[in-house]
Amino acid sequence: MMEELAEVPWAVIAPLIVVQFILMIVALVDLRKIHATNGPKILWVFLIIFTSYLGSIAYFIVGRKQS
Repeated sequence: MMEELAEVPWAVIAPLIVVQFILMIVALVDLRKIHATNGPKILWVFLIIFTSYLGSIAYFIVGRKQS
């Protein structure tokens, strides 16, 4: 197993993981501050946390109510 981990191109994967984490944090902070969303907030929390990039991107495109 350690040999397989040594072969992983971490120089490519590590920045993607960092970007995903930052996007998730920004989406969760925005969700906490906003008053109205399209759908229940708890659903958006689960989508943001458990669906990686897709949940965060979907929140910013669909989840926020436009005033």
